[in-house]
Amino acid sequence: MLELLKNFLDIILHIDIHLQIWVTEYQTWTYLILFAIIFMETGLVVTPFLPGDSLLFAAGMVAALNGHPLSIFVLIPLLIFAAFSGDNTNYVIGKLLGQTVYEKNYRLIRREYLDKTHAFYEKHGGKTLIIARFMPIIRTFAPFVAGVGTMRYFRFISFSIAGNVLWVVSFSLAGFFFGNIPMVKNNFTAVILGIIFISLLPMIITLAKNMLSKK
Repeated sequence: MLELLKNFLDIILHIDIHLQIWVTEYQTWTYLILFAIIFMETGLVVTPFLPGDSLLFAAGMVAALNGHPLSIFVLIPLLIFAAFSGDNTNYVIGKLLGQTVYEKNYRLIRREYLDKTHAFYEKHGGKTLIIARFMPIIRTFAPFVAGVGTMRYFRFISFSIAGNVLWVVSFSLAGFFFGNIPMVKNNFTAVILGIIFISLLPMIITLAKNMLSKK
């Protein structure tokens, strides 16, 4: 288990190296790997730990390199569709099974995550689906909670499309245009940690406020 966790952290922190290895070994099949990861991170409520932001950034970075089969013009629409498909899957799961899951505290579906996402909805409404796109964990649970709640499907779709387009385009193009700058490339782990920290910052601030208000 410890070895598995160590390998997973290595992939997260050195996703650029692993992604280049996948491209070398699997060529255009890498598109399918990227699609699957983004779909699962978005569409399966039990996999919020999969890389999202860092993977998009690294994919854009690799797509900018000469001699690689990844094209940014294929990558962006494909991953937008992957995220949108994941959102819809998660929404349907929430509609069908959500209330039962919500009433229990499963190990892989923590009640506290669901409660935090629900509180986020209470504050921001449908815009949660757009804001949550840029927040790890919350973005996995947001469509699920939307399905459990009373959000109408067509309203859900409009926010989902907007959030997915902004998320995929911004991170992919950031990697495409800035990922291969020597300062970024040589300090990729620090950049990824920075992206993770910035993504988690709203959640950290909210938790800090809650703790202070309870005191």
